[in-house]
Amino acid sequence: MRPLALREIVGLAAYERLRPAYLERARVMKRPRRLGVGDRVTLLFENRETVRFQVQEMLRVERLTDPVAVQHELDVYNALVPGERELSATLFIEITDLERIKPELDRLLGIDAHLALVLGEGDDERVVRARFDPTQMEEERISAVQYLRFPLAEADVAALADADRRARLRIDHPNYRHEAEIGPELRAALLADLRTEPAPLLRAGASEGVLAVPAAEEVLATRGRARALRPARPLAPGHVVVESLEPARFSSADPALLADCLALLQGQAGECVARFGGCRVLLDVPAAGAPEAPLRWHVLPRPGGSPASY
Repeated sequence: MRPLALREIVGLAAYERLRPAYLERARVMKRPRRLGVGDRVTLLFENRETVRFQVQEMLRVERLTDPVAVQHELDVYNALVPGERELSATLFIEITDLERIKPELDRLLGIDAHLALVLGEGDDERVVRARFDPTQMEEERISAVQYLRFPLAEADVAALADADRRARLRIDHPNYRHEAEIGPELRAALLADLRTEPAPLLRAGASEGVLAVPAAEEVLATRGRARALRPARPLAPGHVVVESLEPARFSSADPALLADCLALLQGQAGECVARFGGCRVLLDVPAAGAPEAPLRWHVLPRPGGSPASY
């Protein structure tokens, strides 16, 4: 699955309006994706839409609106989006007695080496060990929330798709030995994740996304992942900004993204030359070490110039 992009995230004002119906859609999607293994461990299998839900709710709690800050959170949460032929899950260790949290977690140290997806049984059994996020792992303590993946071979996918073969999660930790069957609903959801991306439960409209243009700005043209706009505070008559709809670094930007930007830039520069006789184009380049931000070109008139000016 593709990671979530900034243009897919709904801004706070629109999200508050859409949230009641969205919460119900998200609840329905997540319900069959949750599986308890014993009395202490629960796994929630993730896809783009479950991750989007976490991002939207986190932005709401933190009141984040700045595109750079939102992109930073996306970079963190996108680690949960499964890659090709992968299943991704969040593991929760659920302990309700506050006094028992630390000793119970201590008893489960090393659980990352003892969780597996088991397909089939007997001589036909295939065991796919979970890969936990190494950045969360410590030798002497364990977090109650862990992120993990199951990398599947083609034969594993075929086994999961075979309804006549058992599918289950197994924990064989010395202090916690449990198995849980993967039922038909969860199995169907996992197979759907492996085949295609889920349909969006929430969409950012042209005026509702994090990158929505303020009312004082005017969008002149769009192309793919780029747009041209007249800024709210132009530097001169005829000033136009061409920008990408997602953060990137010019030196390593996706060629397709650059192609969208440059096609718009060429058109806007041509119009500027036709109106003012010439133009200059300036590229905003962030300082070294600065977070990624949308690529931005400024098209400014150069009276008396010539087409060669751009």
